[in-house]
Amino acid sequence: MEMKAVTFEDSLFEDCYFENVKSMDTFFKNCTFISTVFYNTDFRKEMFIDCMHWNSTFHHSVEHCYVDFEEENDILIYLVSFLGSLAVIPGNIISALFMDKIGRIKIIGGSMLISSVCTFFLYFGSSESAIIGWQCLFCGVSVAAWNGIDVITVELYPTNKRATAFGFLNALCKFAAILGTSIFASFVGITKVIPILLASATLIGGGLLALRLPETREQVLM
Repeated sequence: MEMKAVTFEDSLFEDCYFENVKSMDTFFKNCTFISTVFYNTDFRKEMFIDCMHWNSTFHHSVEHCYVDFEEENDILIYLVSFLGSLAVIPGNIISALFMDKIGRIKIIGGSMLISSVCTFFLYFGSSESAIIGWQCLFCGVSVAAWNGIDVITVELYPTNKRATAFGFLNALCKFAAILGTSIFASFVGITKVIPILLASATLIGGGLLALRLPETREQVLM
């Protein structure tokens, strides 16, 4: 947990457990701590103003640990976004070159299955660089599936139904994106296992189902 400019006033903490907390400009004023454990935190004595401690303990305190949220997070957010967008470029080029050579179905199925592997290995990312690397690989691979889906959606339907089908399927995609974001938000604060496994399983299922679609390569459009 990371906190910045948080002030607790006249609060009671009983049987609480603070673990791996980094703070900046955080203070406790007129607070009472009963049977509270502080483990691997950077809370210093000057942060507790007129506070009472009863049976509270501090373990593995981290001294002088300051977090500059504005500097670190702003740069990291834009850097990750830029690298993710940059990783899409080779994926677009490769999918465009091989779309007619190996077929739309193999592009979609292979891309989704490899993307599921990238998603699964996010769980084992132990550093920011590893997570960013897996994310960039996911962006570069998954864009091929989207390109294949766009092509095959157009080619599967006759001309008089093509625009309606394409619009309807895109509307379903937007609805699924909203639903997926809501599901992800409800679990990410609790555990990262469920969102990662759910996304990975969905990609595997989508990749296997895509392999059952009819191949439209070298077919005359209706």
